Amino acid sequence: MLDSPETYPRPVLANSTNVCHGDDPKPCLSTFQLPSPPEDIKSKRRCSDPEDIPTKRVKYSPTEREPANVLDNDLEMQDLAVVKRRSRRHTAFGILNAASTAGPSKFRGSLLSTRPILQSFVSSNKSDVFKCHSTSANSFVTPPYACAYSHGAKNGGAPIIAVATEQGSVLVLNTSKRRDWEFEPQRTILEPHDNGIFDVKWNLDDTLLATASGDKTTRITSVERQSTLHILRGHTSTVKCAAWDPSHKDLLSTGSRDGMVCLWDLRVSGPGNEDDIPVIAPVMTIFAAHGQEKSKGGRRKAPPSPRSVTNLIYSDGQPHNLVSSGSFDGILHSWDIRLPTPPHKQTPKTFRTPTPQYSSALDPTTLNGSRRPRGITGLTSGSGPTAGLLFALGADSHLHTYSHSLMPLDADTHPNMHTNSFYVRLAASPCGRWLASGNAGRNGSFFLFDVSNAGRASVSSYARCSNPAQTMVELRGQTGEIGAVDWADGMVATCADDGTVRVWRPDVEVYRKCAADPQEQKWEWTWSTADSWHL
Repeated sequence: MLDSPETYPRPVLANSTNVCHGDDPKPCLSTFQLPSPPEDIKSKRRCSDPEDIPTKRVKYSPTEREPANVLDNDLEMQDLAVVKRRSRRHTAFGILNAASTAGPSKFRGSLLSTRPILQSFVSSNKSDVFKCHSTSANSFVTPPYACAYSHGAKNGGAPIIAVATEQGSVLVLNTSKRRDWEFEPQRTILEPHDNGIFDVKWNLDDTLLATASGDKTTRITSVERQSTLHILRGHTSTVKCAAWDPSHKDLLSTGSRDGMVCLWDLRVSGPGNEDDIPVIAPVMTIFAAHGQEKSKGGRRKAPPSPRSVTNLIYSDGQPHNLVSSGSFDGILHSWDIRLPTPPHKQTPKTFRTPTPQYSSALDPTTLNGSRRPRGITGLTSGSGPTAGLLFALGADSHLHTYSHSLMPLDADTHPNMHTNSFYVRLAASPCGRWLASGNAGRNGSFFLFDVSNAGRASVSSYARCSNPAQTMVELRGQTGEIGAVDWADGMVATCADDGTVRVWRPDVEVYRKCAADPQEQKWEWTWSTADSWHL
């Protein structure tokens, strides 16, 4: 059933970058930070098309990095001068394009730092804030638990985002840039559940939404028809995560607090109906995917309970491989979903776990001086210059990088970063160079990472986490914990406990105005300087 010959094209995100190619008139994020060189420098260039530059001429020494004191907390002209000088010497457009298409395995040199771009992300206090209105008469707003931009939004289309809330509703918002006096575009409100939704994902053609809920079900909803088409029932506890199969439009997987990973086929008829909606059973189940908790002592010894599955993601290089993370430690498992589970293991009473194809050899959450292992709260895959890498947000307040074989490579952290909450998520930008992370702190801040050079350092980097002043930017503009985050082309959205969704975009001119006159601009904008954010 899973080996159907019917295949579907996979969204082309791995090769997408924010650098313009050839005569493409579409604006991109990287180009606006790289000023055009003088005419005398232009005349010395051999060509302007990166594809015409021979690969052997693209050289960049790992030792030629920007000094740490150049990238400070303000976007000064010296930052732009460094980027400008690097672009003259190494034809930055050729370097960025070569790295984005070849990936880290074919490009071993260090990429230019994009931290000045991350510093320039700003958010309007009037037009970039969306409230999650409550469906209950007892409250005005409800906290958003999860969010996801459509595939079209990540590829440069309309920035449509689905936001799932604590009350079981889904808000479909258009986050296009607008003027302060313009009204918010019409939003669509779906109500597939009566319980909190912990994950929401678009299908391949952006017509369906899969929502994982605390009511132990996953529901498939048509956005156009605004109705639920399927109810996926098979878990015995809260469903925490969902992932669509990138090679087939009718297949998806879910993970739950019950420790099970379930695979679903929407073409299979279900055992019955619920509210006139077809109910579907899983076609394959992996019990106790990440092991079991040890039995507690005492007179009445409690049976072991499976550990929760927190994230699922399909492997880029192997479309039939499913990577999962758990709540107990930082070990990732890769499962070949083409291999059926033996019948004698298809029962939770035996507590037998199918052997994964391969797993992490080390637990990265124990390599930073932690006394015990910590779980993974967020998991995402890289693309472009980070293709073949996996990034995981650990409950140890570290960002961990894994290779395609699930071997831990790097670790990053920040003094203000707290991720000891399984509501905090992680998301990668379409260009593959940036990550956004939520934060469990109560100050309403989140973090942007430049991971362009992830995986190029030695494995021993766990003994020396990289300097956050060179790779991270902290932004603050909401109240309470920042949980869900996601990227579209040219923007990132953050969800907070205060019942709001805020959109951030890079704008150098606005950032400079805010840095020059923070007292005046704080009523209109929010930016990366935390001290000037406070009212």
